[in-house]
Amino acid sequence: MYKIRLGFWVLLVSSISCGEIHREKQDSTSEKSGVTAVSNSRDRENQSLTPEKAADLPGIPAGNSWEDGATPTADARTVKSLTALEALPDSAFVRLSDYSTAFSFDLRYATENNFMKTRVYDCPKCYTRAITARALIAANSEFLKHGVRIRFFDCYRPNSVQYLMWKVVPNPQYVANPVKGSIHNRGGAVDITLETLSGQPLDMGTDFDYFGKPAYHDATDLPSDVLENRKLLKETMESHGFWSVRTEWWHYNLKAASAYPVANFQWSCEMEASL
Repeated sequence: MYKIRLGFWVLLVSSISCGEIHREKQDSTSEKSGVTAVSNSRDRENQSLTPEKAADLPGIPAGNSWEDGATPTADARTVKSLTALEALPDSAFVRLSDYSTAFSFDLRYATENNFMKTRVYDCPKCYTRAITARALIAANSEFLKHGVRIRFFDCYRPNSVQYLMWKVVPNPQYVANPVKGSIHNRGGAVDITLETLSGQPLDMGTDFDYFGKPAYHDATDLPSDVLENRKLLKETMESHGFWSVRTEWWHYNLKAASAYPVANFQWSCEMEASL
């Protein structure tokens, strides 16, 4: 009888130990796979919050949009780790610098160096839809083979900023009517140029936001190196699903993201001052 009881307790302790080891192994596997782990029960509830309810809770940055499943991933503080870009819905907003360090940023609307001569972004952050981010990373990988990379002037743009631009330049040839909304407002457009890996911008013939014929794609009265630089930019972007705007050599729209709804979320600048 003593041997039977002793065997029972040994078996019980062994079962508990194996269970703990199994759980530890599962936790380790989840972390290595990049799958986002929810931190606690309140976080699980927050995943289904509306923007209005989320704005009242600590740990959730105010002003972010949950519409169309487009939560800005980088500023959501309800998860332990960053979700893999491939695992996100196409419509989700992401901060591009969280998913690639191979880009360069000169976000003009966070400065006074733009056609409005005023700062309209509180801090320089580049957001796009996840589907746009994936296409940009793929295009940049191709540019890197040529010894250059993408430099961003503008990315996602809140619709409220579109209204400010329209007041300055109410010309749909250069600024989309905010009532209809720009593809920038949908998270599917970017304003970009190319630079060397040491940070020297390639000569594109005009500055960003130059409103005139020398900035047109069909302008041919330009130096040969300028035409070659524009050709590299245009052909590479188009090969990755983007289409250009005739009057702006810097502007590219992702076809697959052009039908998303207009958004107006404002990113938080509390966590960091810049990208």
